[in-house]
Amino acid sequence: MPSIAELKSKVCQEIYRRSEEIIGVANTILQNPEPGFRELKTSHLVAQKFVELGITYRDGIALTGVKGIVRGGNNGPTIAVLGELDSLIVSDHPKADLQTGAAHACGHHAQIGMLFAVAAALAKSEVLPFLNGNVALMAVPAEEYIEIEFRNTLRKEGKISFLGGKAELIKLGEFDDVDMAMMTHNTSVAAMKKLTVGGTNNGMVAKQIRFIGRSSHAGGAPHQGINALNAAMIALTAIHAQRETFRDDDTVRVHPIITKGGETVNIIPADVRMETYVRGKNLEAITDASNKVDRALRAGALAVGGRVQITTLPGYLPIINNSDLVDLYKINASALVGPEEMGQASHRTGSTDMGDVSQIMPVIHPYAGGAVGTSHGNDYLIKDYQTAVINPAKAMAMMVIDLLADGAAKAKKVINNSKPNMTRQKYVSLLESQIIEEEYDN
Repeated sequence: MPSIAELKSKVCQEIYRRSEEIIGVANTILQNPEPGFRELKTSHLVAQKFVELGITYRDGIALTGVKGIVRGGNNGPTIAVLGELDSLIVSDHPKADLQTGAAHACGHHAQIGMLFAVAAALAKSEVLPFLNGNVALMAVPAEEYIEIEFRNTLRKEGKISFLGGKAELIKLGEFDDVDMAMMTHNTSVAAMKKLTVGGTNNGMVAKQIRFIGRSSHAGGAPHQGINALNAAMIALTAIHAQRETFRDDDTVRVHPIITKGGETVNIIPADVRMETYVRGKNLEAITDASNKVDRALRAGALAVGGRVQITTLPGYLPIINNSDLVDLYKINASALVGPEEMGQASHRTGSTDMGDVSQIMPVIHPYAGGAVGTSHGNDYLIKDYQTAVINPAKAMAMMVIDLLADGAAKAKKVINNSKPNMTRQKYVSLLESQIIEEEYDN
């Protein structure tokens, strides 16, 4: 019977042996970016790699998700290792798709590289007979909460229930057979060093907004129209006027955009559309800020005598990193990169749907360096693939060994010590209650 140290060495050696192939997978995805719920080429590549590794899988989950499974030699808990399929839309990014503007300006291509690396390490290093439990390998769609109007149309057509990938997978029951989950995100923040774990993230709700006015000739008869663009501009100003009411400790963020400003320049705009997030550190802060934003939107419509339709949609919940998993991760990460290259995360004001998973089971969501530029910016690139892909893949594979070797004693301890905030049913009910469609007519 090999020791835990010997099993860890085996998975790390397999990842090292396949380093070129792993980085090649990440780069293939970099060259073929696809936004959420459209990741057809990316999910096909994941499925193809699972076939090559002899891993049983299902695809087409939540439209584009892929879920593989590797089984240990004995029964035990199931650990999910996740990677995100989707890109952003940053049309001036050097690796942007010329037709769609899609670009990997957040490093999700590296995540799929990590997922493949962990899959290969477990499937091909002869460690599975010594593990008690299973590993679910999940390539998940649509983490970047973008194209709200498009996704809300998918929801209305019954193709999805929620606009984020992990929320949709939870609703579909894809986490029902999972006991804990992990994934690693990339970062370009130098202070976070090579590997960082812990910290929290904002949660958020999203809004799709439509101001409705009355069209008329912009030059000949503007007085006969109701300018929906003016309503939107007043609403934006009213939102800005609320900012001093947001408590600093709640880290509220509201950042609306106008997605449609009118039809043509010589017609008073009668159909103007906006999207926004309302982010905050906790549900109470998000709800308070959301109500204030709604008041501002209604004020814009009232001022010009128009109408506003506000659709509030569930976004993501704040993340909770499990303390037992964090402690275990620190040991493995320090062994790989040295304690001097380990960072400690604090609160981040962005949002991730890994927060949703953390509400129903123990999770960790570490960060790996190796990127440069501004996250979600046109200069964000993975420069050091050893740091960005290989190291975090090894850390997660070592975590799996720690958790499932020795009769899965450590995994069972995590489960026994964990008290998730909610069941899947309670979670789904919460998100369904956050879907609110209202129209205000003046």
